[in-house]
Amino acid sequence: MDDSQRPGFESRTLLREVLSRVPTAVTVITTADGDGAHGTTVSAFCSLSADPPLVLLALDRDSNLLGKLRGTRHFAVNLLARGQDGIARACARKTADKLRALDWTEPGEAPLIAGAAGWLRCTVDQLVPGGDHEIVIGRVLACEATDREPLVYHRRAFARLADPPTAG
Repeated sequence: MDDSQRPGFESRTLLREVLSRVPTAVTVITTADGDGAHGTTVSAFCSLSADPPLVLLALDRDSNLLGKLRGTRHFAVNLLARGQDGIARACARKTADKLRALDWTEPGEAPLIAGAAGWLRCTVDQLVPGGDHEIVIGRVLACEATDREPLVYHRRAFARLADPPTAG
């Protein structure tokens, strides 16, 4: 069905254009199983709840990582740092060995990418249908932040924060 046949909606192209104006953190979601380490770049990620500690991410229904998460039930959210856009691009590819060339550690059953701005180790709490994606609600088990500036995606390009926030 093309956009002209969708009742009450003008254009998916326009929607993508509008949503490209929402700056998002760039994350790589990782897990590991008997076949090794797996991961993919995700921009649809946000905090959901502090009590209980929950995060939300969206994965394409055809994503290999979604299939892995159904089995492992654990994952890490790696918040990439400025300068890690090469990692973001590598993990966005549809290849099985995308984590092979990266520097990472594997505490708690999910790879943590070296040099990231922060990470969260999670278990899958719920999987919820969301159109052509599946919404993964994760319960945070552990997390850590660094002083590195996060990598941001805005208007279809990697960007940096213009004025990093000051403590206070």
